Amino acid sequence: MNDIQHFEDEAQAYAEIEAMGYYPLALDFAQEESPFHWHDFDSVLYITDGEVKLTLEGDEKSVTCQRGAKIVASAGVVHREQTEGYSAIIGFAVPVAELTQPVNKALPVAL
Repeated sequence: MNDIQHFEDEAQAYAEIEAMGYYPLALDFAQEESPFHWHDFDSVLYITDGEVKLTLEGDEKSVTCQRGAKIVASAGVVHREQTEGYSAIIGFAVPVAELTQPVNKALPVAL
């Protein structure tokens, strides 16, 4: 989570994603508390309903993002999410069909 900004509405979210050359996808997320993980793609996430608490690895404090929050994230940023459920429009730097699986990459296991 490199940067947290704000947006006004879904039309703005889609327009910004298109202007970036990213690929949009609207998603609903169920209640979750994910372990620390990372992604191998850049993205921008527009919260359209609910809230999500984000924690970066090595950072003791978390940030809670609600409707109207725009989260710009670079590939490789280690983070975790906690939510009771939220909806978002995500702009992916790569086509959705080309996302490697699993999308949430696990951290290496220490020996």
